[in-house]
Amino acid sequence: MKFLDHLEEWLIAILMGAATLITFVAVLHRYGSGVALLNPLLSGFHLSWAQELTIYLFVWMAKFGAAYGVRTGIHVGVDVLINKLSDRNRAKFIVIGLLSGALFTGIVGTLGASFVWEIAHTDQTSVDLEIPMWLVYLAVPLGSYLMCFRFLQVTVAFLKTGTLPKHDHTHVEGMDDVSADSNWYAMDDNLHPHDVNRGGHH
Repeated sequence: MKFLDHLEEWLIAILMGAATLITFVAVLHRYGSGVALLNPLLSGFHLSWAQELTIYLFVWMAKFGAAYGVRTGIHVGVDVLINKLSDRNRAKFIVIGLLSGALFTGIVGTLGASFVWEIAHTDQTSVDLEIPMWLVYLAVPLGSYLMCFRFLQVTVAFLKTGTLPKHDHTHVEGMDDVSADSNWYAMDDNLHPHDVNRGGHH
């Protein structure tokens, strides 16, 4: 599972980085082409495909990002009523919710796979990149099936441990070795400002 987790994270990071870089280069090219000095140099480069590719990259990133969200517990959910239930009833509704998510994403993945299979037997290509459209739509079944797997994974973990993945927004990578009770504002000499003030009156 660690390999799949890292592959998922690297894929999202690469897609996001590529989309950002392509957009940045396209903007520079657009404004640079308006400069008389740079126009002869940049006129030979055509980036009309950049916007289309960026959209496709973000579509893929969103599909795999949704699966990552299920695994790490960063999806927004309304659980006010569920939290008011007893532990036993609460657990039942959580399992029902997770299995419903798995069922829904499994259905979407299957429908998406069927659509990709049909469009793969056509000559349909994208407008600017002219790549087969089935490659673009392949994000739907792959991302949905991965999301379905993550729902099932979280369900099994919840049945075993009784806990759900929760994303800690205060966590900073590399700070695990710092103890939770560390006092960042403590003085080296253990003097409190109040004590210093009192000492100044003597």
